[in-house]
Amino acid sequence: MWRIAFPVISSALICLAKEEIRKPVQYTTENFSAEVPKNHHFIMFYAPWCGHCSKLAPTWEELASTFHKGSDPDVIIGKVDCTVETALCSENDVTGYPTLKFFKIGESEGVKFRGTRDVSSLTSFIYEQLGITPEEPEGKPDVPEPVGGLYELTEDSFSKHTERGKHFVKFYAPWCGHCQKLAPVWDSLAKSLEHDKMVSVAKIDCTVHRTVCNNFDIKGYPTLLWIEDGKKVEKYQGQRTHEELKEFVARMIGDEDADAHVVAEQPVISYSADNFEHGIAKGITFIKFFAPWCGHCKRLAPTWEELGKKFVGTDVKIVKVDCTLDNSKELCGQEEVNGFPTLFLYKDGKKVEEYSGSRSLEDLYDFVSRHREEGAKRDEL
Repeated sequence: MWRIAFPVISSALICLAKEEIRKPVQYTTENFSAEVPKNHHFIMFYAPWCGHCSKLAPTWEELASTFHKGSDPDVIIGKVDCTVETALCSENDVTGYPTLKFFKIGESEGVKFRGTRDVSSLTSFIYEQLGITPEEPEGKPDVPEPVGGLYELTEDSFSKHTERGKHFVKFYAPWCGHCQKLAPVWDSLAKSLEHDKMVSVAKIDCTVHRTVCNNFDIKGYPTLLWIEDGKKVEKYQGQRTHEELKEFVARMIGDEDADAHVVAEQPVISYSADNFEHGIAKGITFIKFFAPWCGHCKRLAPTWEELGKKFVGTDVKIVKVDCTLDNSKELCGQEEVNGFPTLFLYKDGKKVEEYSGSRSLEDLYDFVSRHREEGAKRDEL
């Protein structure tokens, strides 16, 4: 642990200091210029109506509780309401909210913080301004050890774990029914990718580690995010089966062999706007465009699975597209899907025919087989 003693603390804070300052200190035009130079300060310039400021508020409170230890804090975490103290904010070149500045003792010019607004990054910035390299507690690892390939992350380990590489992270709440249903599938996914060095599978409990979840704007559970080098790349919105989750991972890591392996394993493949064009580019692709709430779609589902099984290992792909997903709505419109289910057959990237016959397994199989045979005859000629 590090400790720097500063004997002088602002007179305005003496009564607060005796009881320990636990929350960010509110500054005004009247006391800012006199008090801030007396101690190291990290100030948030904000506006009450600002959404990003409201989102940062609990993190700022947590930061204050961390650094306001004892009656003589080394760094004071403060804030200024720019809707009230307009002149003060103008003097400090505040042009957007929130603006975060570190003021060293004796100085009136602040250093602007430009990093990620999580506790770990903000704390590292403070240490950097103080010229301190904090010592790691003995025996405490930088990142957690995975259990069955699954990393369980916390506020302390999240940034360190995800700052480099590719990560598939489940943000969840223990009381959430959908989360409970997904849990064994997520464990299975992590186990199947345990030895894959290109991606890690992780989870974080948002009821305990709220700051991280707020930083990633998590509004529902479970939320599954693909994160690369610390930044959100894509939100997963497909079906939560092991096969489809693994297919998503294969696509995101760009592993064509892995993708082919996943496709070979499953009778029905899920497409979205992200992989549609690539998926239909070669061979015969028979696609069911559907909506989960559609009764006819539900009745067709088991037949569609059986149809897929008949073509596993062939040049035919049996596919489904959920038109209610955000990343597929526009695709379904472009493909002129006007009702559910709609069944289109594609050859080498081009739509060839809409199927409108009986939806029995035998008739569907004959329809696809006829197109295969026609293609084979043309190849012979």
